[in-house]
Amino acid sequence: MTAVDWSVLVGYFVLMVLIGVWSRTKIKTVVDYFTTGGRIPWWLSGISHHMSGYSAVMFVAFAAVAYTYGITVYVWWAMTIGVGVGIGAFLFAARWNRLRAKHGVVSPLEYLARRYNLPTQQALAYSGAALKVVDIASKWVAIAVLLNGFTGVPIRWGILLTGVVTMLYATLGGLWADVLTDFGQFVIQFGAGVAMFVGVLAHLDGVPTLWKMWDQLPAGHGDALNGPYTPIFLIAFLFIKTFEYNGGMWNLAQRYMAAPSGSAAKKSALLSSALWLVWPLILFIPMCAAPLLVQPGKAEQSYVALAQLLLPTGLIGLVLAGFFSHTMAMVASDANAISSVITRDLAPVLVPRVRRLTDAATLKMARIVTFTFVTVSMLIAIATNGEGVVLKIVVDLVAATMGPIAIPLMLGLLPWFRRSGSRAALASWAIGLITWAIVKYGVGSTDTTLVVALPLATSLVVYVGLGLLLPESRADVDELVESLNTDPDETDEVAARRSAALS
Repeated sequence: MTAVDWSVLVGYFVLMVLIGVWSRTKIKTVVDYFTTGGRIPWWLSGISHHMSGYSAVMFVAFAAVAYTYGITVYVWWAMTIGVGVGIGAFLFAARWNRLRAKHGVVSPLEYLARRYNLPTQQALAYSGAALKVVDIASKWVAIAVLLNGFTGVPIRWGILLTGVVTMLYATLGGLWADVLTDFGQFVIQFGAGVAMFVGVLAHLDGVPTLWKMWDQLPAGHGDALNGPYTPIFLIAFLFIKTFEYNGGMWNLAQRYMAAPSGSAAKKSALLSSALWLVWPLILFIPMCAAPLLVQPGKAEQSYVALAQLLLPTGLIGLVLAGFFSHTMAMVASDANAISSVITRDLAPVLVPRVRRLTDAATLKMARIVTFTFVTVSMLIAIATNGEGVVLKIVVDLVAATMGPIAIPLMLGLLPWFRRSGSRAALASWAIGLITWAIVKYGVGSTDTTLVVALPLATSLVVYVGLGLLLPESRADVDELVESLNTDPDETDEVAARRSAALS
């Protein structure tokens, strides 16, 4: 990298910290810190929702999949997310927002104590928090691998660099800083992605490359499903991403909660869905074309090799800043979500006097928790030093276990599952995770489809089945679920029609 590239990268880091410092002025209470008090415009919420689903893993692990198997990575990953978020726009987005507007909910898991009971809330909170720490550690590794490929900076120093900058702006500015940096990162990503896309087309056959390159690539690279990615895997992944990206990944529920109203949250989800269906194509096509441009080698470094081959001075720094933007957006977002769960759901149970803290003390605690979460995830990433954890964690562990954790959380919002109570929630969570452990480590299966699909299917069947066979009927649950059907300012007539349609 040249001095110009380094200047671009350093300028990006400085900008992120300045945004965090400025956002601190917007934070008065813990409600502002975790949900902005519902003051984020729908379009900004949608862009932030979209950006918070990316990380540098896309340019390491998924670049390797594109290099090895072709366009299938868009079909089973980006397209399933786009479709899943579109489904969620009609099922989940507005309901998350109404939890905040009608019930003062700040943490995505806060409503579970009322919807089920306290043990259910605590089980999902602890297991999800542990999963998030490991998941984020893999994101630090991914960005450090990219930095090492571009600059030669050792992986441990790369983790420390990105971690400290993220820690500063996430701790200071809360969700305001996350959302504003997401928008800045979207602009950077757009410039970097278009530059790489144009560079690949210019280096090959121009615009005809878009349809000619598939005949030049290895067989199957133009197929929608290739390699271990089967139709069953695709269906299972669609279910997983529908849950995960509509609130199962807690930080994305916060984007809906931060919108001004339920209808605004729905619009933000539709915008995010459209971005997921279109924008990743611009990013993945260069990755798919990589076998025509760079020598066979380590597939995880293929995108780095493309940038070094095709991009001029300055743009390499922009591309690398784009990589950082992905990871930092996701990590800052997750840190804020985890902090909300610990501050609002776990700490008050462990230490009852937390409930009596003043607003200022609670806000201070939230910042300390955010700082600690980022630190712990960095230490885990440094300990692994990047050896063989990136794709394994992100696709295998997270995808396989997200279903059992997310199903009680997400389906608990919907009126059709109001008879599935705490018994169904805990059983589906526990049996789903046990199923994953048996398939992965007991049987030792290497079938990606089986490892991902079976825990999800088991958890879903148990949750729905127990709700039908052993229903738990509670008036307060009916009242809670019913209240999520309409915005607070809707007329009684509109509310009645919607409630009748959903009953």
